[in-house]
Amino acid sequence: MSLLVTDVTVGDRPGRAVRVEAGRITWLGAAADAPAADRVVPGEGALLTPAFVDAHVHATATGLSLTGLDLHSSLSLADAVARIRAHVARSTTGIVLGTGWDETAWPERRGLTRQDLDAVVGDRPTYLARVDVHSATVSTALLDRIPGIADLPGFSPDGRLRLDAHHAARQAAYGAVDGEQRRAAQRATLDAAAALGIGSLHEMAGPEVSSADDLRELLALASAAPGPRVLGYWGELSERGGLDLVRELGLAGAGGDLFCDGALGSHTAALSTPYSDRPDTSGQLRFDTAQLVEHVRACTLAGVQAGFHCIGDAAVDQVLDAVAAVVEELGAAAVRACRHRLEHLEMVSDDVLDRMRAWDVVASVQPAFDAAWGGDTGMYAERLGVARALSCNPFADAADAGVTLALGSDAPVTPLDPWGGVHAAVDHRTPGSGLRPFDAFDAATHGGWYAARVEHAAGPLAVGAPADLALWSTADGLSRVLADRARPECALLLVDGVPLGRNSDQ
Repeated sequence: MSLLVTDVTVGDRPGRAVRVEAGRITWLGAAADAPAADRVVPGEGALLTPAFVDAHVHATATGLSLTGLDLHSSLSLADAVARIRAHVARSTTGIVLGTGWDETAWPERRGLTRQDLDAVVGDRPTYLARVDVHSATVSTALLDRIPGIADLPGFSPDGRLRLDAHHAARQAAYGAVDGEQRRAAQRATLDAAAALGIGSLHEMAGPEVSSADDLRELLALASAAPGPRVLGYWGELSERGGLDLVRELGLAGAGGDLFCDGALGSHTAALSTPYSDRPDTSGQLRFDTAQLVEHVRACTLAGVQAGFHCIGDAAVDQVLDAVAAVVEELGAAAVRACRHRLEHLEMVSDDVLDRMRAWDVVASVQPAFDAAWGGDTGMYAERLGVARALSCNPFADAADAGVTLALGSDAPVTPLDPWGGVHAAVDHRTPGSGLRPFDAFDAATHGGWYAARVEHAAGPLAVGAPADLALWSTADGLSRVLADRARPECALLLVDGVPLGRNSDQ
């Protein structure tokens, strides 16, 4: 069936129309010249754009946050404890899961401990991830379920876990989620994404953040009914069988949240020099460089995109050293063809961007991180000192160097909020580090397609491109929306040509 969306504003041009058939754009131009179609959707002058692509998401964890205990807006330790108590009173059985607490602005100047949790959850297993999801506080009841956890790196008797102890606790916690709860969480994420005009999600799965079964179920759910498409990534080294699942499920890549280091907030991102507020540590690299070389080599030989979570400058340098070794062995053309990607990329040394451009390595970044923690008084400044903090997330430098940027949320670390991400990329808290408005919008749409190696040569709004489009509840052109930092509502979303939303009649 063909569909014509007519009388819309495309970019800043009113009176346009787009015809869609078989999941592709087949015509676009002036509405007065539009060809016939089986169904006509009147746009009434509204803005039509490519649908957003969120290039870094954890769907199940996001859905559990949407439907469960969300501590992002907690103003103090006492406030967080009160929210936990209220949640436990409402939900009286099963494991208690939550995320989003951030002690850096709390007046108590400390995070949650297991004693805090035990006092309100009793004997219920509880896992509450810090906002960066690279550390968590757990209850005694959950610790008792994990044999040997006290012997793992990152364990603390007060229940605040980092490094290997945290990974073990996260696996135990999410392993306790039953199938019905998991599917409900995944559906909540897909529904929320659709309502926000997000047509595609890059799911960053892996053995340390979810499971193969979780990823299988998510892909099956997304393909069973109209809704945002899900492109799956699996973050496991090739030497540990990481490519096997990529081949089995036809995934977009072997990487994503393949953790080369941790996070700045948890002091686990790997730095070249120590943290300012904890000079006893520089974080930790999680792999030997030889392991990363083997992974990049195996992916490149297989024609598969590799991806790496790397936040600190030491981790970023290590990954690119591994890519350089494979370039020397297999040639730059073979590496460029795979379009490997770096997730987060918050700290960079001098030659990083030059190497990324030369090898067509994509920067998958999260502007909401800078909005939440950047500037000269935020968490970055506390952890790194002001000078290093102001150099974090160098979006403008990356764009000017010719590095492709793809914007994501890392939900549930920061919420699904595509317009907010675009605006945060422009309004960087370090002057001169933000993107130009149209570049930011392009990174949130076309950048995601490019990052997944499925982009159309002429861009996402051209004849022949996949019909992933969003119709917004505004008659303003895109320039005005970007200039006003507006957040229009999505009135209609098309994914692969299928209409969703309140005007879809579905």
